[in-house]
This record gives sequence, structure tokens and C-alpha cells, in this order.
Amino acid sequence: MKRKIGYISVAAAAFIATGCHWLDKEPLSQVTPDQYFTNESAVLSFVDGRYTEFLSAHGGWSSVDGYDYGLFQKDATTDDQISASGPGDKYLGLWLVPQTGGGFEFSNIYKINWFLNQIKSDYEAGEISGSKTNIDRYIGEAYFLRAWAYFSKLQSFGDYPIVTEPIADKKEDLVAASVRKPRNEVARFILSDLDKAIELMGTTQMANTRIGQKAAYLLKSRVALFEGSWLKNFAGTAFVPGGPEWPGESGYQYPSGSIESEYGWFFEQAMAAAREVADNTVLTENTGTVQQSAADPVNPYMDMFGTESLLDNSEAVLWCQYASNLVGHSVVMFAQRGNNGTGLTRGLIDSYLCKDGLPIYASPLYGGDQTFSDVRTDRDTRLSCFLKEPGQKNWIYPTTEANQAIETEPVPQFTGATVTYCTGYSTRKGNSLYQKQAGQRSSTTGCIVMRGAEALLNYIEACYELNGSLDTKAEGYWKALRRRAGVDEDFNKTVAATVMSREAANDWGAYTAGQLVDAMRYNIRRERRNEFMVEGLRWTDLVRWRALDQLVTTPYAPEGIHIWSDGMQTIYKNAGIVLNNDGSSTSNVSSKSDSEWLRPYQFTPTQLGYNGLGWKMAYYLSPISAKEFLLTSKDGKDKDSSPLYQNPYWSKDADTAPLK
Repeated sequence: MKRKIGYISVAAAAFIATGCHWLDKEPLSQVTPDQYFTNESAVLSFVDGRYTEFLSAHGGWSSVDGYDYGLFQKDATTDDQISASGPGDKYLGLWLVPQTGGGFEFSNIYKINWFLNQIKSDYEAGEISGSKTNIDRYIGEAYFLRAWAYFSKLQSFGDYPIVTEPIADKKEDLVAASVRKPRNEVARFILSDLDKAIELMGTTQMANTRIGQKAAYLLKSRVALFEGSWLKNFAGTAFVPGGPEWPGESGYQYPSGSIESEYGWFFEQAMAAAREVADNTVLTENTGTVQQSAADPVNPYMDMFGTESLLDNSEAVLWCQYASNLVGHSVVMFAQRGNNGTGLTRGLIDSYLCKDGLPIYASPLYGGDQTFSDVRTDRDTRLSCFLKEPGQKNWIYPTTEANQAIETEPVPQFTGATVTYCTGYSTRKGNSLYQKQAGQRSSTTGCIVMRGAEALLNYIEACYELNGSLDTKAEGYWKALRRRAGVDEDFNKTVAATVMSREAANDWGAYTAGQLVDAMRYNIRRERRNEFMVEGLRWTDLVRWRALDQLVTTPYAPEGIHIWSDGMQTIYKNAGIVLNNDGSSTSNVSSKSDSEWLRPYQFTPTQLGYNGLGWKMAYYLSPISAKEFLLTSKDGKDKDSSPLYQNPYWSKDADTAPLK
């Protein structure tokens, strides 16, 4: 036991207990005996405990605390989905440098570092009792979890410290370990952790509620695609190592020789990893219909997002299982109650193709958007199945238990109702047809964390970004996704009919660096947008595409249903709902003079976002808090003496706005 105490730094133990920056807390004086790993069960117990802290689910992997709205918060600050509570500081020019916090801390990363170093000598000596295969697997899961945590930091901050060892309890050593590494090297480190995870976990099949090889390959493809896209789209800016005004050391040389070679390498890695998953994924069947009675055939694709068990689902690479009377969530309840005040945008709805594979402005099948039924008819079934329509059944299997279920979908109201909607467009993705599941934090339907369809899309995009064209495998993957969606498989027909100026009006993904992208690239992005409605990938995609520059000069007004059309007017009149747009505090819709489509942030001039959503270039990365510079400074006062540098255009001073 004394040997082990000497092996782990006291600062590491302190960090596990505090979860803050390692310079921000007094170290503990001892390491407790229950922190040692002498057998397989102890290793498993530690790793299991980290699932709850690292991985995202509806309301935490096994906790009812915090956000349990799941699908109705994940994309709620993008052009796909907005919230009635407002667009958020980053679109209003109100995002400032925080005094403390801000997410730069190392808590989860350090827990894994501590664990790996704690067991290192005993593992190598074969002194941990139990199945070596299982122990290897659990250590592999730990490497995956560290990669997951590091990817979160990469997305937020770009350049970030790479720390793999416990640090001695000396300020100079701790400060040195806080030095940021170039973002591409952080990404390479993440991929190396995932390679270790893949090797250690082996090919033995485990339940898909546990991290396995497929999850590691899928995360590897996600990280590599993210970094390759970022380097390509931000080349020549302060947001990439060696770029003009990059705050890191001058004269940076990429491991592969140039930034072009570097992002090419990442795209190659993304393709190779994605292929490992895509070729072994069976896409869940989609009947294209919405079950409305017990006698109707089920739709497995829809049920995938609202069933209790996904153990037999090949597409679900990793999912979170909930248990009755132990932990639940509120996703089903909010699927039936206005999506918790969030709403799908007109931009997302209009992006879905018609069944003939043509955009709505080019297809004779498109019936317009004067009614909810018109919008859904003859469209991509990912829209027609998941877009709710007033009068449809939310549940068909009753229960006597008290819950928050609403049997029949009402006409959306936007203020003053028990169920308050946002854009008028709501999704049923995540809903269950069982009334008992619609309780407050008592639903036990599973939450998909990663699914195989992403691998197909990652391969397609990486292939195009690397080669400027699609290979046979990418074409096959794309056709498979369109086939499941009930859309004509000929994506080239879609590309030929795409008018980028039309798409740009309501899709930020039509842009990179403020310029319209080519039609093929755009349609690859469209496919991702349509497949992952409200699943939490949109923001990650938008920033790696550099798809918000245009908002710097041209604010964007999110829109919803065609509220001032004759068809919608008839629907609201028949429902006895009076629409008021006089601009007063009692207004419950936006003015027709602004737009015929509902503008949720323009009911009254005092609303946040009334003048549209703007952007600043600095917002592509999060600022490091002012306290981090003080903690790592020489005297605790001079922020400029810290080896840390701030992200582009942000100041080191708290409560300041970025320069641009």
C-alpha cells in the first residue's frame, strides 16, 4: 500500500476528489485504501462509475438530476431547432469571458489518468486477479472515455494540454502541464487513445450498453472528420496552428508536413474507421408509416427512439438503459407536450426532399406548407414520420397510472397555454406509444448515444472532402440511407436540381467561410441534417464546417409554420384560437408584415433575438476563464506571465466581449 501511495501524486488524488483545476485546491494528505485495484471486479466498478460522468444520455447516464429533456435540448441553439426562452448569448453578442469556470478544467480526464497509472505496474506484472480478457476490455473502455472527454475539450477550446501522468505536487510542474498543445496534436492523441481502446477491447461481442470496438471506431471516425474539416475550413486563419494571428508558438510545423497533408491524413483516418462500423451495421427498417392503432404495423425505425431495449438492434452502437423505480427521464412526456418549449425550424423542415428525390422547389409532388398535412405528404419519411400533425395519436396503449400524457396532438399555441410550443413544428422522435412512459422523470425508454448510420455519413463526407468525389462504397452507403428514408436513391438527380441560393435562405450548412459551397458538398451535409434531427450533432457540424460567418454581417431570423397562410388561418379559426400580432405584451404570434411564416423571436420588440441572430468569429471557440491565467501566472496576479494563451479574439480579462 505504501508503494502505491508513492506511485500516485497527492495532487492527483486531490483532483479526483475536487473536480477542479489542479492548482485551485489544496491536495489531500493521503490516498484511501479503497482506491486500489487488485481484482477484476474493482477495475469494472471504477469504469462503470465513469459512464455516469462522461457519456451523454437523456438526463445523465444514471441520474435524474440536471437536464432530462434529451432530444429537446440537444440542437435547440442551431438553425434546426430553437427554444422559446431565447436564442442564447452567442447569437446576441452577449457571450463574455467568464471569471471562473468555463470548462477548461481537467476533472474527468484526470480521473482516467489516475486510474491508468494506478493499475499500470500491477497490470504489467499480471497481479490483478481475474480474467485478463475482461480486465483488458475494461482498461480499453477507460481509454475510450478519456478520448471522449478530450474530444469535448477539443471542440470547445481547440488547443489543449495533453496530460497522461499524475503530476507531482509542485506548482512549476503543474503549470508546465497546463501548457496547451496544438489542436491537431490533441486530435492525434485522441485517435491514439482510441487505437489502444480498440486493441484492448478485442472483437468479443458485448451488450451494446457497454463501450465496444464499434463504439471506438465510430468515435474515431467522428473525431477525425471533425478535425480534418476544421483544419480545411479554417486554413489561413487564427483558428489553426501556424495560421496568421494563431496565439501559439510561431513557426509551427505539422507532423505530416503541411496543413493540407494534415487534414488529408485525418480524412483518411475517418474513412478507415467509419468503414469498420458501416460495413457491419444493419440499418433499422423504416416502414414509412406512423402507427396510430394497436392494429397498425409497427415502424421499427421510429420505435428505435422510443423503446425500452435496444439490445438486439444492430444500428444502436451504444445506448443508455433506464430502469423502472431507479432512474428515468422526461423525454416521452415532452415529446407529447410541445417539445419542452423548443421547435423545429422552417429551415429544417424545408430541407427534406420529396419522395422523388427533388428539393421542394423543384418537385411536382410538393404540396406546400399551408397545412401540417401538406408539409408531410410525399416527403422523405424521416420528416413525414417524425413531424407531428394535430389530430394524430401520441399514444395508443393506455395505462391507469397517473402521468403527463396527451393522447391527441393539439393545434400548437405559442403563449399562455399549459403546453407551449415554439415554432409550431414539433417532433415525435423519442416518443413512446405507451401512455405509461409519459411521466415526469419516470420514462424508461432507452437513449441512443451512438448509432451506425453516422458511420455511413462520416465515410461519405470524408471521402468527398479528401478526393472531391465519391467512391463506390460511399455511393452505396448514401443509397442505403436514402432507400431507408423512402427517397429516390439517385442522389445525382438531387444535386443537379439543387439551387444553392434557395438552400442558403434557411440552411447555415450551405455556407463555409461565408461563401456558398458546391451542390454535392451541400447535399452530403443535407443528408446529415435530415438523418440526425434533434440528436445533438448539428452544432458540432456547423462549427467544423465554419458555417456561421455569414451571420456576422447578416442576422438570421428563425421561422416556423406558415402561420399567415389561408390554410393555417382556417386551422386556427376552427380550433377557436385567436391570433394576435399587435406587438403588445399579449401578442401570441409575429406580424404578417415581417413574414408570412411564424417568427418566434418577433412577437414583441422586447424579445431576445428580435433583431435576428448574429455572430462573432471568436465564438467558434470558447474563451478560457480569467482565473485560469491567474492560477498559472508567476505571482497569481499578472495574467500575462501565464504560459497559457487565450483563444483568438478573446481577452484574458473577465466580463469582456471578443474583439471580433
